[in-house]
Amino acid sequence: MVNLQKIKSPKNSILRISESSINYLKKLIGEKSDVIITTHYNPDGDAIGSSLALYHFLNAQGHNVRVIIPNELPSFLQWMPGSDLAVNYSENTDLGDSLISGADVIFCMDYNALSRVKLFTDQLRAANGTRILIDHHIQPENDFDLTFSVTTVSSTSELLYQILDEAGFASEISRKMAECFFVGIMTDTGSFSYACNRPETFQITANLINAGLDVEKVHRMVYDTYSESRMRLLGHCLGSNLKVLTEHATAYIWLTKQDLENYNYQQGDTEGVVNYALSIQNVAFAALFTERDDRIRVSLRSKGEFNVNEFARANFNGGGHRNAAGGDVFKSMPDTLNWFESLLPDISENVHKSLANYK
Repeated sequence: MVNLQKIKSPKNSILRISESSINYLKKLIGEKSDVIITTHYNPDGDAIGSSLALYHFLNAQGHNVRVIIPNELPSFLQWMPGSDLAVNYSENTDLGDSLISGADVIFCMDYNALSRVKLFTDQLRAANGTRILIDHHIQPENDFDLTFSVTTVSSTSELLYQILDEAGFASEISRKMAECFFVGIMTDTGSFSYACNRPETFQITANLINAGLDVEKVHRMVYDTYSESRMRLLGHCLGSNLKVLTEHATAYIWLTKQDLENYNYQQGDTEGVVNYALSIQNVAFAALFTERDDRIRVSLRSKGEFNVNEFARANFNGGGHRNAAGGDVFKSMPDTLNWFESLLPDISENVHKSLANYK
């Protein structure tokens, strides 16, 4: 496990990585090799942002490098530089397996357990390449040869920037890398509305602007390219499928498979929907339940000190961060919603306390 500590430094660095870890990473970067970069199933902005930023960096260093994503990117992320070169494992399994088995180095971006990639977990576990984890989720597993795990940063993208900075490569950040870094930071902070109460996050963003980032353009590309069907699905969520439980300071939204079919659901269309429930006045805990073929996917958000990571681990075999987590339920939608509501009385006092302290 890499030793990372909070410090104060002239570079406004938030982390100091052990010298041995820096030297090891520099050695890997300095030796040309076959590298793959992997990320979790249903990749979001931070997952693909950190992966592509690392891709552009390693490519410039002369490595033979490929990005492998488990499944398709949401449409609002497909413009990102280098995304068209990523291998979609679900569509090209043979190529993905070949790249994994032949890799000298395997970077694992934005996930804390090999199971999070879902489709090629066994292949990663059997691979001979050096596995390097870069992630900001809690409780990373021990399947990695080198682990950079810091929960206090906004995103894996911010952590990766910091690692490259500590290793002396900040001057090599290109415009393409800056765009990828920023997508990760922006999306994992909800456009700088949570998980961003740290000056270093904004200092890094300023550095990205100096590297050529056009903030307004990137924000537009991510948030102003919704399809009509996605907007109508959001309207359905808020108009018909939103329930507010004032007595528990809780709100939730649910979507059945029929709802998704009716509104021509595409990968990524429910991104951020749970935040609308959380934005309601006097609500400190929110959930989104989305029906899949074999399970109900649960997304949880909270305000203040109420820990949805612990709630997800206890009830949904999931996890994440204190204020953002997820998991799965293997019940019908009606049974899932009834069960969720039955859990609320036991946590209601803590949710209300969190709301009171948040104001």
